[in-house]
Amino acid sequence: MPNHLDQENSPYLLQHANNPVDWYPWSTQALEKARRENKPIFLSIGYAACHWCHVMAHESFEDPETAGIMNQNFVNIKVDREERPDLDNIYMAATQALTGSGGWPMSVFLTPDLRPFYAGTYFPPVRRHDLPSFKELLTSLAEAWREQPGEIARVSAKVLEHLQAANAAGLAGPRLTESDLNAITKALLDSYDWGYGGWGGAPKFPQPMLIEFLLRRAVRSSPPEEQPLKAALHALRAMARGGMYDVVGGGFSRYSTDNFWRVPHFEKMLYDNAQLARAYLHAWQITHDSFFHDVATRTLKFLQRELLDPAGGFYSSLDADSEGQEGRYYVWTRHEIRAALPDDREFEIFSAAYGLTERGNWEGKTVLQRALDDDSLAAKFQLTPEEVRQQLANTYALLLAAREYRIRSATDDKVLTGWNGLALQAFAEAARYIDDAQLASEFLEVATRSADFLLTAQRSGGQLRRTWRRGNAGGSAFLEDYAALICGLLALYEADFNNRWFTAASELAKRMITQFSHQDGGFFDTPADVQGLLLRPRDLQDNATPSGSALASHALLRLASYTDQIQYGAKADAALSQVTDAIRQFPTAFGRWLTVADLLLHPPRQVALVYSGYFQEIQPMLDVVNSRFRPDLALTASGFPPPDSAPALLADRTAEEGLPTAYVCESFVCKLPVNTPAQLAQQLDGDT
Repeated sequence: MPNHLDQENSPYLLQHANNPVDWYPWSTQALEKARRENKPIFLSIGYAACHWCHVMAHESFEDPETAGIMNQNFVNIKVDREERPDLDNIYMAATQALTGSGGWPMSVFLTPDLRPFYAGTYFPPVRRHDLPSFKELLTSLAEAWREQPGEIARVSAKVLEHLQAANAAGLAGPRLTESDLNAITKALLDSYDWGYGGWGGAPKFPQPMLIEFLLRRAVRSSPPEEQPLKAALHALRAMARGGMYDVVGGGFSRYSTDNFWRVPHFEKMLYDNAQLARAYLHAWQITHDSFFHDVATRTLKFLQRELLDPAGGFYSSLDADSEGQEGRYYVWTRHEIRAALPDDREFEIFSAAYGLTERGNWEGKTVLQRALDDDSLAAKFQLTPEEVRQQLANTYALLLAAREYRIRSATDDKVLTGWNGLALQAFAEAARYIDDAQLASEFLEVATRSADFLLTAQRSGGQLRRTWRRGNAGGSAFLEDYAALICGLLALYEADFNNRWFTAASELAKRMITQFSHQDGGFFDTPADVQGLLLRPRDLQDNATPSGSALASHALLRLASYTDQIQYGAKADAALSQVTDAIRQFPTAFGRWLTVADLLLHPPRQVALVYSGYFQEIQPMLDVVNSRFRPDLALTASGFPPPDSAPALLADRTAEEGLPTAYVCESFVCKLPVNTPAQLAQQLDGDT
């Protein structure tokens, strides 16, 4: 018989709807039941693509004996962390405070008034690796609840005090200076793994926000500063050799289980791929190396092929497991590859490129990772590097076709507004920058449909919603949803100059400030009307996704470049001041904030293009603007006269002598208007 999850919309919750555990969603009904019956709450937080969530579910939540203990002694609540990042943030902080670490599945025990008194992550069905069995833990905590209420009250009060202190507004620190950012850049370079790429040891995670910061720092001078650029490109190349990167179908896994980026945790997340696609795109803008172009476009094609709903939104993730095994969908035997590549020379080249052996490189199978680069293969097989690239591209297509016959990994088809905002920005920028007209047009269509979907299906009465699945939108949007969507809409405006996107971004920004502002000048993560929370969270640290506060600050700074709304910049500055001391100490945990700090120190240039005839008249000027990586440059364009809905940057701009005209400005102070691409290039690049 289904439990109380059977009417939920989250794929993760629905996975547990037929457990013998009497699960509830986070709801007034569940919380009132705990208070009425004076029972502790067992809160289990996870997500659909989480491997160990599946393991614990199979071992414990599907076991009738374990379920009986849970149902008798606890009110059991299941939460999808992707639907409710506020609950995830609050109780992850509690888990880390109680245990020193965290992860998913997250297992937290609460008093009926929502105070945590015990926490952990995965618990095995039998004693293992110094962990109690889950049944032993449940029995012990149920006994403690009955017999040691004073101790539980003491622990829960102490944890709450810690959470409240951590969540309180800190003292505003001194502004970050250029010297600070130089020192942080040096620290990032000093801690960089020059052997294998990236930061830290196994498990090794991609760090697109740090890479973006280094790319920004590199182009502050011309030619680009060598060491920041070298580290950023090294990291991007290391991740894209394979293993972490799916060379057959495109797209990146969540993280690498080793230092070499070879064996990933095979789940694929929308937010990783959206951020990484932008990083590779920007690397291509700087280097014009087709390698980065190919990785960026193939990553976006993966998202388009495997995560795009027909309605226009992007799904959240692909599971790591298929047919009950992690990575089964992605790994190969040498025999399987040989069968897919019947041409002898084709197989020989691919075998050399990836170092194929009969024994494989992981549990008897092969995780594809490059052994020889294009130049080495070209020399070995007497080909040009371009012929090698074309040969491998053909091979990937054959292997992808062969892989389609396998049972696919499960898809979490939940659409999240914030993650979709990140994807929207990636597709819009690709449509604007890449030099393949057909692909650019295709990506622009994807971005346009995505934006339209987010502004219609994900809004109700002007209010943005967090989730959507199969026609049903739900849940109040969080700060990160508003901020990411604003950034995505501004990127799309710069790709097609449709004022609808700019107007929507401006409206969302006003709502964001009204609903999420903190009295200290920063932001809360949740709107004020969200009920049933232990406290109103404000997570300032960037994690796998940018923090809502960093995204909001970045979005407001971008918007200020179009509108000359001074208060937007002041709001972003005030938010940044809350984390400046933390950034100085732990820069790797504040990657998107580093971009905000860089932008505050280096306000972007603004370019307004005006034409009197056809849009195509300004295309040569657009080509100049888009030819280089120009972080956060604000670009506007309109026929003359600009409509009232156009950005303020276009106000009073005319097409001089009826010719297409460019205005290059900084903080709304403009140089003399120019009418030719060469003159525009001189104004943009002549002094660098």
